[in-house]
Amino acid sequence: TAPAPYLPAASPTLSQADQEALTDLYVRGTPENTLRAYERDLLYVTAWKFARFAATLDWPESEATALAFILDHARDLNDAPETDVARETAEALIAQGLRKSLACPAPSTLDRRIASWLAFHRMKNLTSPFDAPQVKQARAKARRAAARPPAPKSQHPITRDILEQLLATCRGSRRDCRDRAILTLGWASGGRRRSEITGLMFEDVSLKEFDKSGVVWISLLETKTTQKGETPRLVLKGRAAQALVHWIEVGEINDGPLFRPVSKADNVLRRWLSPDAIYQIVKHRLALAGLPAGFASPHGLRSGFLTQAALDGAPIQAAMRLSLHRSMAQAQKYYDDVDIAENPAADLLG
Repeated sequence: TAPAPYLPAASPTLSQADQEALTDLYVRGTPENTLRAYERDLLYVTAWKFARFAATLDWPESEATALAFILDHARDLNDAPETDVARETAEALIAQGLRKSLACPAPSTLDRRIASWLAFHRMKNLTSPFDAPQVKQARAKARRAAARPPAPKSQHPITRDILEQLLATCRGSRRDCRDRAILTLGWASGGRRRSEITGLMFEDVSLKEFDKSGVVWISLLETKTTQKGETPRLVLKGRAAQALVHWIEVGEINDGPLFRPVSKADNVLRRWLSPDAIYQIVKHRLALAGLPAGFASPHGLRSGFLTQAALDGAPIQAAMRLSLHRSMAQAQKYYDDVDIAENPAADLLG
């Protein structure tokens, strides 16, 4: 069968073995999250074109289709007439569960789908219609017209005081030990993402210095901002290191995935813990702590670490060495929020 559009197209100049090797290279060289996004975006644009034009995708796609895609996603369709073709298309996508509402999608969502469509063309060695001057200009205008502050990934940062409330709900079961280790590692190692936590293997943890200095070293294979082999080792100290070592002992972890599901009978299973499980753990601990379920998300561990670093006066460069933010501007946002709140000029009225 032909490879999916998000994989390299077959080339008559390549042997079957070389074509398979090239496809394998793309799969291994593309982060899993990106491959999943490609699959979702391919499903969406395919369904959109069929609903809009009763046609399948063309390779290369026409500029008219690309422009229509931008225009359909650059306005709020709640106010559009019921006979508006863009509204009818959106309603068809809503019925298929591919779109949530008639509201104008976030510019970032449109950008990601266009970026995926661009990537599909590149993988087929084709010129993308989204590179055409008029289409590029329309895309820029759509982004500006729909500009709005990005919604925070977590409603509240999980600062130290919130983290302490969550940890207080972790008692003595194996599940509690695992959750305590996940929360403290996820926070104290710089605010790790869900996939980074669940992707850890026992072999990625070095306990050689723990008995002597109480320090645990962690090696991440890769992150959203670093490539394989480029991610520096991260350090865990104090309670976070102790919680991780305790989990390794009670969970009898000596190889394979570091964090695993725990059964209702409190038995540790052998398989991987999914990234979605981190969301469920945070949600569960928030409820046990008496906080609303939507108070924070797993990203709150990341934003909370940087917010606490700013509150404690830690240099931003030091915090970024653990958080592994590639952009100073991105990390600075958390520091700016703290700075403006504590600015004496904000108290002039008393």
